[in-house]
Amino acid sequence: MNYNELNDEEKYVIEDKGTENPFSGEYDNFYEEGEYICKKCDTTLFKSSSKFSSSCGWPSFDNSLDTVKRIPDMDGRRVEIVCSNCNGHLGHVFEGENFTELNTRHCVNSISIKFKADKNAAKSEESYAYFAAGCFWGVEYYFQKQEGVISVESGYMGGDLKNPTYADICTGLSGHLELVRVKYNKNKVSYTDLSKLFFEIHDFSQTNGQGPDIGPQYLSCVFYEKDEEKEIVLELISLLEKKGFKVATSLLNYTKFYIAEENHQNYYARHQTVPYCHSYKKIF
Repeated sequence: MNYNELNDEEKYVIEDKGTENPFSGEYDNFYEEGEYICKKCDTTLFKSSSKFSSSCGWPSFDNSLDTVKRIPDMDGRRVEIVCSNCNGHLGHVFEGENFTELNTRHCVNSISIKFKADKNAAKSEESYAYFAAGCFWGVEYYFQKQEGVISVESGYMGGDLKNPTYADICTGLSGHLELVRVKYNKNKVSYTDLSKLFFEIHDFSQTNGQGPDIGPQYLSCVFYEKDEEKEIVLELISLLEKKGFKVATSLLNYTKFYIAEENHQNYYARHQTVPYCHSYKKIF
């Protein structure tokens, strides 16, 4: 059988079962609609609908086609995944991590696959939204579950201190709030829907923090980049007040976003637990 010609780096991963460096691959933070095929033989392996953000440094899929074969890894601990047609090394599969409802993560080397775009799919129109609702671990947890959300990053915003650390934030003196930066596809979810979710996952009436987390860094706030976003949130606040709720949420202009340390990213998925101070309650 004739296979595609591979360069030395591709041979190292696909044929010699090597691993590319984390966060270095072409498809690590890539979410277009289409399918992923084997670099060596062009066999279709994964659909874009099964791809999700795990913050592990490699492309992650919670499902695969039957063309992906599992075999015991040589290390005796992990399960390797290969192309069933050419036996090209793809990566490894892990279960029980609770990233998605399927509870499976196919961790794949970008260099082992190629992306084939769906020509009929609407082009992704990406944007960002910034929400502070207490401890960013729990906020991140719920936004990651929202359809149309591409990625969620925990970070800091609102203060004057440059390059703040978590230790700086915990003093309550830096002026920053803990928040999340939500990257989303505007063709799949609206800013209005994201803002509704924001209000439904925390106590927006609390004035001194969120739940047991007390301090100015835990206040409820929406940072907006456009007047349109501000108006959407104001309309939702007005609606909440008409429903009898007291709203302590602030609206502030977007300032520089500082991403939090790596150990604060994807916190609940990595620790296989659920938020202690956030829960979902249908309001709208």
